[in-house]
Amino acid sequence: MYEMTTLDNGLRILTVSLPYVQSVSLGFFLGVGSRYEPEEISGASHFIEHMLFKGTSRWPTARDIAEAIEGKGGVFNASTGLETSLFWAKVAATHLPAALDVLSDMLLHANFDPVEMEKERAVITEEISYIFDSPDSLAQILVNRMQWPDHPLGRDVAGTPKTVAKMQRDALLAFMADHHRPDATILGLAGLVSHSDAVALADKYLGEWQPAAAVPWEPAPPERDGPNVHVEVKDTEQAHVAFSFAGPSRQDRDRHAVRLLNVILGEGMRSRLFQEIRERLGLAYTVDSYAATLQDTGTVSIYAGVAAHRAEETIQAILKQLDQLRQESVTEDELFRTKEFTRGRLSLSLEDSFTLAAWYTRQQLLGPEVLKPADTMACLDAVQTSDLQRLARSIFREDRLNLAVVGPFSDNGDRFRELVHF
Repeated sequence: MYEMTTLDNGLRILTVSLPYVQSVSLGFFLGVGSRYEPEEISGASHFIEHMLFKGTSRWPTARDIAEAIEGKGGVFNASTGLETSLFWAKVAATHLPAALDVLSDMLLHANFDPVEMEKERAVITEEISYIFDSPDSLAQILVNRMQWPDHPLGRDVAGTPKTVAKMQRDALLAFMADHHRPDATILGLAGLVSHSDAVALADKYLGEWQPAAAVPWEPAPPERDGPNVHVEVKDTEQAHVAFSFAGPSRQDRDRHAVRLLNVILGEGMRSRLFQEIRERLGLAYTVDSYAATLQDTGTVSIYAGVAAHRAEETIQAILKQLDQLRQESVTEDELFRTKEFTRGRLSLSLEDSFTLAAWYTRQQLLGPEVLKPADTMACLDAVQTSDLQRLARSIFREDRLNLAVVGPFSDNGDRFRELVHF
């Protein structure tokens, strides 16, 4: 399904050939994110992401960079996560050399112009303000802090206004030198592309990129005894409720089972939370859950936005659904339908060339193994109803429970603390 070549400097080039399309998706997947940042430069990876778009030695301005890709009809963007950073583009196949040239120059020769850095500092500060002014985002930030207190995983990827205000050019360049390494990066491509041509282009534009020693990262902290409840008083129309529980890591054999457990719980309109909280009880417009697996930890999270006076009722209804997963085995029919849902969603997502490139590239970068879509479905098919109940009992426990509530409440949350029991 894919080919991969490693250059002398450790950069890996992974290609998925799709001869029936006329475009190419390409992305640089870097093994660095906010969990690698010391507290004093929290937000560095995200700040760097912004600065790479502000000009290079050959494309001096942000407009020049945009014109070089969008001017040819392409699209491009970037994102920063807890453990990875991504810079990507999608272009007509004939424009692959130009797009790869631009993205490579951004990675290796960004200007970090002091004037542009001050402009972007203001932009990022406004981005952080926007996040904290959004009560649903704020609830998620708060619950992450509770799950991983005083740890990089518990901080917002963008940093804080204080750390962004103090961020220095030399600190960003030093962080890049330590963490933007070819041996911790994969160039993934999917579309109308020849592997040999992609390798030749990568060697041309990135062969000079020098490797560096790996920098250690801070392991996830021990699980915090719960239940933990935090109420953030905010003059909002709704109450925003966010739960989180410690879950399996990417190395854990239960990583496939937790995917199915999450689908049953809160993914899509057929999920238990949607059917109970929205359809039957009419408590919320938005209610969902998601599961994330990281290198050495994981999380299962739930979010609901509800009328403030129905927050307690909603919390009780969510806990009831969690306890039902603990106490009662999922039926074989529900598990079968959950696997069919997952199989269908996977098939739909992999029709997109970038998603297909990311499928293999992320696994190569993060491990623990590289599975084809069919291999992944085989792992999911092997999950039994007993696995889901065992997993629900190990995850949905009072001592693993974190609850953040944002809304127009005047007390310190005692009313909610009294509810968080199974």
